[in-house]
Amino acid sequence: MEEKKVTGTHKLMLKDRKNGSFTGVLDVLSFDLNEILLETECGMLHLKGKDLHVNRLDLEKGEVDIDGQIDALNYSQVPGIGKKGSMLGKLFK
Repeated sequence: MEEKKVTGTHKLMLKDRKNGSFTGVLDVLSFDLNEILLETECGMLHLKGKDLHVNRLDLEKGEVDIDGQIDALNYSQVPGIGKKGSMLGKLFK
């Protein structure tokens, strides 16, 4: 299996805790009005808030725009995430 290479090109721009632009996004794993989970070049990014919406998603460019009230951002490393053939990837084939 071939792994995705971390290029360190992840960028986050947040304006007034209401509008966020993200680059270096590999996948959107889940989203609802209160939480969004993104797989990024630098690990998992968990956003919490209210009335969250994914406005623009371009995974070929690795870009996501989000709006709503963003209350928390949390990064974490999860083994197996970021690899082609990860458990989640196999579930959704």
